[in-house]
Amino acid sequence: MAEHGGEIDPRSGFCKSTKIFHSKRHPIPLPPNQSLDATTFISSRPHNGKIALIDATTGQHITYSHLWESVDSVASALSDMGIRKGHVILLLSPNSIFFPIICLAVMSIGAIITTTNPLNTPQEIAKQIADSKPILAFTTQQLLPKIASSKLPIVLIDGEIQTPSVKIVSTLNEMMRKKPSESRIKERVEQNDTATLLYSSGTTGASKGVVSSHKNLIAMVQVVVTRFRLSEGEGTFICTVPMFHIYGLVAFATGLLSSGSTIIVLSKFEIHEMLSAIDKYRATYLPLVPPILVALVNAAEQIKGKYDLSSLHTALSGGAPLGKEVIEGFVEKYPNVAILQGYGLTESTGIGASTDSLEESRRYGTAGLLSPSTEAMIVDPETGKPLPVNRTGELWLRGPTVMKGYFGNVEATASTLDSKGWLRTGDLCYIDQDGFIFVVDRLKELIKYKGYQVPPAELEALLLTHPNISDAAVIPFPDKEVGQYPMAYVVGKGGSDISHEDVMQFAAKQVAPYKRIRRVAFVDSIPKNPSGKILRKDLIKLATSRL
Repeated sequence: MAEHGGEIDPRSGFCKSTKIFHSKRHPIPLPPNQSLDATTFISSRPHNGKIALIDATTGQHITYSHLWESVDSVASALSDMGIRKGHVILLLSPNSIFFPIICLAVMSIGAIITTTNPLNTPQEIAKQIADSKPILAFTTQQLLPKIASSKLPIVLIDGEIQTPSVKIVSTLNEMMRKKPSESRIKERVEQNDTATLLYSSGTTGASKGVVSSHKNLIAMVQVVVTRFRLSEGEGTFICTVPMFHIYGLVAFATGLLSSGSTIIVLSKFEIHEMLSAIDKYRATYLPLVPPILVALVNAAEQIKGKYDLSSLHTALSGGAPLGKEVIEGFVEKYPNVAILQGYGLTESTGIGASTDSLEESRRYGTAGLLSPSTEAMIVDPETGKPLPVNRTGELWLRGPTVMKGYFGNVEATASTLDSKGWLRTGDLCYIDQDGFIFVVDRLKELIKYKGYQVPPAELEALLLTHPNISDAAVIPFPDKEVGQYPMAYVVGKGGSDISHEDVMQFAAKQVAPYKRIRRVAFVDSIPKNPSGKILRKDLIKLATSRL
């Protein structure tokens, strides 16, 4: 696949003649057998793990032998219901020890799993149902009302059938108890067949279904296992990240189960529940998103002596880049825990780049080195020309984990994936002389001032260095004469009397005239999504609603 036309610089991974950056990590071996589904691949990896999943609240657990028996039983039951290769199955559930069983069973028969956020409104879920056209749904008693009007046949994940008005065809319990039938027809599933259909948050308008193949998942399982060096033994992971999200799905519902690791599942995030689970189960790995990491740094004093966190050796952050203060603060408060970061998109089936050691994470602001077997290009958004080391442009990725495309959306696919397999990430990045990726901003969020491009993240980082500012967000504010100009939302530090003027002058002294902040509003907090990304769309609405 790689077109090596010349020498690759071993330090940056950059090839001058093709303008492609190559990963410095060891390439991933992919199974040569094309007729292989992700579930079979995961279940056939040798390991000595005993317990697969533990419910942090109830202590209920599932052993590995029970896990694979259950997957087989559920697959058989689905098959008996008439579910076939290519059928879409909806899963609406909070994190649970049963979530992986459903995903693995559905994929094993070549059917496609589509997940949705339990916090979504019935309208949002109805939209996804209309788009993905599932023929069966798995959900819990509590979430039933959200899809009751969909007329879909439903399998209840918890409890027994009590609601006669809704079309409940079975319970997960019933399906898991079923002996797999010997006579069922097993269809051949190819690596290139579709395995999952996850809806990306859609930073650019409507949310779109991302089609990932079994091969995408198999490649990501390999990335996860090599990244945590789990080939040398199992780990105990705390699952705080939602499994309906690509991060949770590739780690907890699939990847880690191939290594024999034990996964402690929290049905919802609560910091003390998480800490007591680390203590009780002697967890070794804690994957999380930046807001949780910040909470751990801030609560470090109260935590000391209350919970024994000595088993923990690695924290993994994804979703948004961590700043220097956060990393240093964490390392200082938790000196025995290495902190690693990952960068990825639903479209890249999870991790596209990562830092795999504390030393790598200490290159502040980096998203890490390219994942194994992954290539990148940095492309000038204006001219479309590929750029060399240390130049900022849009990050394009190519490799075995890049999606097949958007579901039923030829236009969106064509504008995101090119004919050579390059995925346009929509992130403005540069790659330094050592091959580390730095995300500068979202391309779509650039402020266009008189045709100049102003990255909000750059101004936000600058504002955060002011001693009296505790948080900030910068958005484009519409203006007839210049197009847009930067407006800042600022959270002042308690007791400080910083003024609008102070903020504007502080920035003006340090940036080019076109990047100056020309409007300021003080707020109590900056709205962010669960993974710590600033919800600029909300702030833009707020700013322009008064016009």
